[in-house]
Amino acid sequence: MRIVSKFGGSSLADANQIKKVCNIITSNSDRKLIVVSAPGKRFNDDVKVTDLLISLGNAHLQGGDVSYEFKSVINRFRLIAKDLSMELEIVEEISKDIFSKYTSDIKNPGKYMDALKASGEDNCAKLVAKYLISTGVNAEYINPGYAGLILSEEFGNAHVLPESYDNLARLNNNDAIKIFPGFFGYSIHGDIVTLPRGGSDVTGSILAAAVSADIYENFTDVDSVFAVNPNLVKNPTPINDLTYKEMRELSYAGFSVFHEEALTPVYYKGIPVHIKNTNNPEGKGTKIHKYVNKENRNPVTGIAGDKGFSSIYIRKYLMNREIGFTRKVLQILEEENIPYEHIPSGIDEISIVVRKKFLNIDSERKILKRIKKLGTDEVYVTHNQALVMIVGESCLENVNTLAIASKAFADHNIHIKMINQGSSKVSIMFGMDERFYEEAIIALYKAFY
Repeated sequence: MRIVSKFGGSSLADANQIKKVCNIITSNSDRKLIVVSAPGKRFNDDVKVTDLLISLGNAHLQGGDVSYEFKSVINRFRLIAKDLSMELEIVEEISKDIFSKYTSDIKNPGKYMDALKASGEDNCAKLVAKYLISTGVNAEYINPGYAGLILSEEFGNAHVLPESYDNLARLNNNDAIKIFPGFFGYSIHGDIVTLPRGGSDVTGSILAAAVSADIYENFTDVDSVFAVNPNLVKNPTPINDLTYKEMRELSYAGFSVFHEEALTPVYYKGIPVHIKNTNNPEGKGTKIHKYVNKENRNPVTGIAGDKGFSSIYIRKYLMNREIGFTRKVLQILEEENIPYEHIPSGIDEISIVVRKKFLNIDSERKILKRIKKLGTDEVYVTHNQALVMIVGESCLENVNTLAIASKAFADHNIHIKMINQGSSKVSIMFGMDERFYEEAIIALYKAFY
């Protein structure tokens, strides 16, 4: 059996966690390809190494004194190495690498920040590999560039290029445990480029597909995926099995356990994903498959939501008769570099839902001005919107699903502004003001569970 295992930042936050990770790795000889994140939070008020690196980079770009930020990063790695009883040589190596990154050319800030951010994962992989070797394990660090992980030249938002899969397939060739840093790869010009935040999940999925793994394990700090955010509902129902489609929808809608883009590579290869807890590796966890048995299964697998949306409302009489109108509107968004999320529509009206973070005062004013020139009767933007979704392979097959949800909202006096059902076969989306967000999720969970 061939297993690819990915460990998140909380699993690598300190020496004790890294020891747990290494015990898990060596407990199964089929675990030969390991993806690691940068060290995460050790406690609630702690700062992730990636965020420390971002602070370091921003301080340097602004021309300020960065000695505190630099020491903060190095001290995290120094403490881990010390508690692992490792030689300080590894700390010196890490210090030199990060120093060279943060003092590099800043003419292209995106390129500069990507190289610096990636050093968290890269140096964590080097440290874990050297620790395993120090314990007598046949292990090696793998540089993504040397291995052939080629990404698009989109700093901070890269995607994998097809040739990477053939390149990475060579990682099957020897028996050493390979420690591979997540989150970044190299462009065709040899520059470091990063995936979106949380991209180590994507790295693991790419590697699993490339080597035709039998299973992709994703270790985190929870026992399973739950039917609802455990910060909102105490002791929510765990999900033992779900489909790729369900997990993709839930991740998009707000579940932070697994990156929403991470399923694509394994989906096309039919490789199951097993989400497990580093602190409870013997636990059942959650398995993600192509199909699940729908018999005796709750029609709603999970409930999720997210805030920070804006809705661009457009009304134009006889809009439905004007061929190409929606295309013109979307072209305006494309030219202003603003992605959209949903487009509920009526005969003479459409609402385009976008993430608020992509709009600022200038871009909003420019977009509205351009849309008005299309002869619209009314156009405006509503901010502070939330989207809540119920997800399940059977939710649209059950005639009562929408009725149950509507009653839950009515019972709690939650005003719904938008419903999008039918465009997805596994989810129903509800739009509302942000003030109803948490109450809506809790109401839906109580109604269905």
